Amino acid sequence: MTTPAGLVIPAPEAPSLPVRGTADRFPVHRIYCVGRNYAAHAVEMGHDPDREAPFFFLKSPTTLLTDGRDLPYPPATRDLHHEVELVVALGRGGADIAPEAALGHVWGYAVGLDMTRRDLQAEAKKAGRPWEVGKTFENSAPCGELVPAAGIGHPDRGAIRLKVNGEPRQEGALEQMIWKVPEVIACLSTLFELRAGDLIMTGTPAGVGAVVRGDRLHAHVEGVGDLELAVI
Repeated sequence: MTTPAGLVIPAPEAPSLPVRGTADRFPVHRIYCVGRNYAAHAVEMGHDPDREAPFFFLKSPTTLLTDGRDLPYPPATRDLHHEVELVVALGRGGADIAPEAALGHVWGYAVGLDMTRRDLQAEAKKAGRPWEVGKTFENSAPCGELVPAAGIGHPDRGAIRLKVNGEPRQEGALEQMIWKVPEVIACLSTLFELRAGDLIMTGTPAGVGAVVRGDRLHAHVEGVGDLELAVI
């Protein structure tokens, strides 16, 4: 028996982000993440930021946590870490995009968190295995409202920070990115054909650490906004 649309099972709901100040939604195609894109964070993770080209991993769009929902503590970990990030949303895709043209592909920006089961990621690294069990689990990509670039421009300076229970944990600035947003888009587009609806999580500053049930997180990116949630 088939569904009315001719599908053998019902089509899953498409992930999307709310657009600030409207009832509109931004449909999400893929989520790319940039690893170790702030020098101090690269150092705290045991790497040399001066000798490393950008590298990427993906989260499934189904890992998005949106609309002010709280974060359920995930299974199989005792070391859940926060990573505050500037999120870039593409309104146009393409391949081999020139850096000077890259910002023309950006639709908007948001505040996001790359939540990480650090113990599982560390085990995968030690064994030379992929990171999915540490990075791509349910609700591992909390994201705030999307703000159109047409309204705020393209933020490339300003504070990026995260507090846990009111106490500062991560403090950085967008200008500390090793690879800037246009360079990230250009590099990604040589590896993948980017599409409208793709999100890019652009890396996190130093200060990543563990959270537990009951903690309240407040993430902020200057010029973009805030994201608040509780770990439940």
